[in-house]
Amino acid sequence: MSLSFRVRLFVRRFSSSTATTVVGPSPDPNPGSYTEPLAVTIDKLSKQRDPDKLAAGFIAASASYRFRCRHRIYEIAVRRLKKAGRLDAVEAILEAQKRFPSDLAREGFAVRLISLYGKASMLAHAAATYHQLPALGTPRSVMSFNALLTAFADSGDVEGLVATFRDIPAADPTIVPDLISYNVLIRARCEKGDLDAALGTVDLMETNGISPDLITCNTLLHWSYEKKESSEAEKIWALMRKKNIEPDTKSFNTKLRWLVSEGRTTEAANLVDQLNQPDAFSFNALIKGYSQEGNLEEAKRLFSDFAKNQCTPNKGTFEIIIPYLCEAGELDLALKCCYDSMSRQCFVEAAVFQKVVNGLAKCSRMDEATKLVDVGRKNNYSSKSLRIPSSILSLAI
Repeated sequence: MSLSFRVRLFVRRFSSSTATTVVGPSPDPNPGSYTEPLAVTIDKLSKQRDPDKLAAGFIAASASYRFRCRHRIYEIAVRRLKKAGRLDAVEAILEAQKRFPSDLAREGFAVRLISLYGKASMLAHAAATYHQLPALGTPRSVMSFNALLTAFADSGDVEGLVATFRDIPAADPTIVPDLISYNVLIRARCEKGDLDAALGTVDLMETNGISPDLITCNTLLHWSYEKKESSEAEKIWALMRKKNIEPDTKSFNTKLRWLVSEGRTTEAANLVDQLNQPDAFSFNALIKGYSQEGNLEEAKRLFSDFAKNQCTPNKGTFEIIIPYLCEAGELDLALKCCYDSMSRQCFVEAAVFQKVVNGLAKCSRMDEATKLVDVGRKNNYSSKSLRIPSSILSLAI
């Protein structure tokens, strides 16, 4: 079955059920004229759970230029179809985008298609799209090359990435890897655990006249500390000084996490005191360190001082401190943290809330436990992930 036939089949098969959701093409250049129908279309597609209907509706809706400008709905559709195991539908909706010459005249549009294939882990399709660009009338530069590299990196295919990095510039002299290209390669090698190869890539880029930047160094710092290779991390700090690369808070946070993991919380605290702008991640590291050492009072002080430190607690903050509060029997503060996290839409893992529910139930505070579960439901925590323990319910019966 040809691709074009499958695309037509998707649309024809469900045209009656999706017709009301489709925004047709219009020459009207004023996007405000159709804002409400477009919003309705996107909303319906966002909520569509049937893969075939989603694909058919998406293909039909993409006839609208204004729809094609909405990047988020493309990501939602690809992610949902991938999760459903419908890579054929991913192929159908993305290949259908290649029927718009005016869009394809802009390399950025083609880059989106390559990137979306990467998010679906459809690397052969991402590569095929890259190689099709000249035939599609699309300019091809290092930008689309980098999109293809990123697709390989996001899918964890380092061998394919390395081969692409080597082979495409060799075959096409107009494609010269730039700083972004090297950073993608370095990140992928680090994520695969090959820190030596990542560090060797820095030598390669400098040989080719490209200097590392802050992104390069932060990536290498993170993975050096992650691998407990503090000596390698010190080499990166030295490289930054040599290249006059100013570290940012993210640079220091990687060292903070390493110090805490080594039980050196006091040193971590001294480092935070030296930072111009410590952020939530900086304080999260200290909260974890103090909590692990049994100094919960200091962890609580840091937590209460977030506003004074011009920071806002994030998902990680709550996921660190709530379990330690439960272990210490401080259920009142743990419960307050649960509600605080939901009011901030931090989407803490359900297992963290479950610790609080369990603690409240064991202390016969059933009304509070039940209320937390009910509020959790209203904040999209499922009945499977957050519930009153069955052992407690059986006793109540």
